[in-house]
Amino acid sequence: MQDCFPRMMQVRQRFSKSPPLDIRAVIEQGFRSQGIGERVKQGSRIAVAVGSRGIRNLDKIVSCLLELLQAAGSKPFIVPAMGSHGGATPEGQTELLATFGITEQKLGVPVKASMEVKSLGRTEDGIETWFSTEALGADGIIVVNRVKPHTDFEASIGSGILKMISIGLGKHAGAATCHARSARLGHERVIRTVSQLIIHSLHSAHSAPILCGVAILEDAVHETAQIEFLKPEEMESREEQLHARAKALMPKLPFDQIDLLIVDRIGKNISGTGMDPNIIGRHVQGYSASLSGGGQGRPHISRIFVRELTPETRGNAIGIGLADLTTTRMVQAMDKPTTYINVLTALTPQNAKIPIHFDTDREAISQGLVSLALPEGVEPKVVRIADTLSLEHLAVSEAYADLLGKEEKLQAQGDWEAMKFDSSGNLPPLGS
Repeated sequence: MQDCFPRMMQVRQRFSKSPPLDIRAVIEQGFRSQGIGERVKQGSRIAVAVGSRGIRNLDKIVSCLLELLQAAGSKPFIVPAMGSHGGATPEGQTELLATFGITEQKLGVPVKASMEVKSLGRTEDGIETWFSTEALGADGIIVVNRVKPHTDFEASIGSGILKMISIGLGKHAGAATCHARSARLGHERVIRTVSQLIIHSLHSAHSAPILCGVAILEDAVHETAQIEFLKPEEMESREEQLHARAKALMPKLPFDQIDLLIVDRIGKNISGTGMDPNIIGRHVQGYSASLSGGGQGRPHISRIFVRELTPETRGNAIGIGLADLTTTRMVQAMDKPTTYINVLTALTPQNAKIPIHFDTDREAISQGLVSLALPEGVEPKVVRIADTLSLEHLAVSEAYADLLGKEEKLQAQGDWEAMKFDSSGNLPPLGS
């Protein structure tokens, strides 16, 4: 049976790396340039909004920001700004933040995770706009998030400061409302109009104004490339520019045609949809697994096999519905209530569909290869990645041998070897 599997080679995909950032120096400079120290009063309570994404250096960025706020005489606290994530419960959202190093014990400030919200009115489209009561009870709000292309739609803005204001800080009620109206009006319009209403309302009502946004960009190898403080009045225009740069920095799979993509892990810390549709070329609202690839975007991947969930996702298996095959252990690790509330709030129930699953990686890969119905003598094009956030190191099958010699950005890291399985029939860690 071993002969049924293609030989594989470890490969490094070379990306342009950003110059190292002195995170503390950048945060201090941005803090000064925004005049935040002069704008917070002695003893004022400042809410620092933090989301549920696996952002590199997030704990360091937030910690530095909290220290500066405390040095200015304020009393900062953390507000989870993640909509319905974490099972839409205070405990779940607190636990989710802890997986990113954001805890009361580590940072020395309270985490206020109440799911209570207050309505700030309706947009011109009639969208009721909800906002965290914990954040409203503060004297000022700072929003921290990574800016990147969204997984559900393409526009000049995506996932960033505006989305966190409109959906993340809206908690479950706000997220559900925004997603429901996005189904008719489009995500971009909803995010823009709701965030505009919130920013205007908070400043005009003299209630917990948004002091600034802290926008983070990452490069193709998941390193911090840029940190920028955004004034409320410039958030929309500046986020468009940052979004364009974030899109250019994103990594890509090195091939347009892949027969079988093996994804070691998916999870909320990897992408809002477990694995990023921008990488795999499959849309959250539906895709075709046609072997011909006709009418499909790029890359065209005939079969996707997902092996496991990340520990950080805490059972949230959103995105598994984008796969064709998985493992029994992945299914058993799935927390159905947490997953279901996330996909139902996002109006993407298909993202929780459980693919056919097998007890071992070996069987899943074998059946996945059989399902390709390749002509006799044609070697399958197989690629293995750790996750859609980590595309620097991967393994590719021998069918790509000719392309490896032509692609300067692809560097061989060994020799062609038979696909290895351990005594349980599962793949060893990538790179071993």
